[in-house]
Amino acid sequence: MGKTTLAEEVADELGHKAVYVDLELPSDRAKLSDPELYFAAHEKQLVILDEIHRAPGIFQTLRSIIDRRRRRGQRTQQFLFLGSASIDLLKQSAESLAGRIAYLELTPFLITELDGEKPRVVDRLWVRGGFPDSYLSPDDAGSFDWRQAFIQTYLERDLPALGPRLPTETVRRFWQMLAHSQGQLLNASRLASGLGVSGQTVARYLDTLVDLLLVRRLPPWTANPSKRLVRSPKVYVRDTGVAHALLTIPDLETLLGHPVAGPSWEGFVIENLIAAAPAGSKAWFYRTAEGAEIDLLLDLGPAGRWAVEVKRSLANPSPSKGFHLASDDVKATRRLVVYPGQEPYHIDPKTEVTPLDRLARSLSKTGDVEFEAD
Repeated sequence: MGKTTLAEEVADELGHKAVYVDLELPSDRAKLSDPELYFAAHEKQLVILDEIHRAPGIFQTLRSIIDRRRRRGQRTQQFLFLGSASIDLLKQSAESLAGRIAYLELTPFLITELDGEKPRVVDRLWVRGGFPDSYLSPDDAGSFDWRQAFIQTYLERDLPALGPRLPTETVRRFWQMLAHSQGQLLNASRLASGLGVSGQTVARYLDTLVDLLLVRRLPPWTANPSKRLVRSPKVYVRDTGVAHALLTIPDLETLLGHPVAGPSWEGFVIENLIAAAPAGSKAWFYRTAEGAEIDLLLDLGPAGRWAVEVKRSLANPSPSKGFHLASDDVKATRRLVVYPGQEPYHIDPKTEVTPLDRLARSLSKTGDVEFEAD
């Protein structure tokens, strides 16, 4: 289901209680030529503004309207904004509507949201990614074509419209290099050399893709001063379908024979588990100079600290000795190995082997986590 379709369904479900405005359409943008008058006419309704990044200048007006309504006792359910993660938009909305707005990331499809025969669903989501038009395509070729078009459109139209002024072809190459390096430690100098740019430019490109929710920069755990720890982050293209399209991998058969299969599976698992974790959770990886390593370390507050090893193997998903040493280092309360099978079991009294969907659902039931400020 596409984002606009979702917004329209919300508006339809609410009926007369909501009005939907698509700011991609000139006719709908024209309705806001006098926004104060338009919002006054719909004061008793929830106004859904889709593609809000097309009208960033509207936030100052919204602030005055929201404050005026607050003084009359109307404090919630006034506006719903939908749109791409524009850096300038987030900055403007945060400055103009501080204390008046909350943000919610709408992820692509997650494994916990999909029904069906699990091995087939998991492989399909892994290969195609979670964007609705890609995942729901009738065949692999149609899904791959959609993702290729998405990348091209994002680079040529959406990225320039979202604020940053970056060279399209260089950003494409950078994005592809990150896909090739899926799950590796960030090596800014190598990336800079490959692109023919400075390290500062690479940092700016990476910050932009992270801010736009296209790339995840997973930080290292560094809270153990007695160990020599890796301090560079690991980097993942967040949607594996997009990563595969960047690498020209159209289907499962091609992916399984590609060197990126293992790192891609790791990124897929990590993205789903972080998304399933309760609000307030913290995520890292852990690696020492001696080789002790945890692929994903989740701090869930009262629910404990979970160490997760990601394995693509069905036959022998046992973790290395380094995983157990690392789990001891961080005082993990739960040790888990995520593998592509369907049956959970223990390989020793401390270590559980579990399917991805089962662990993701378990995480989603642990409840919100509250942390004291660092």
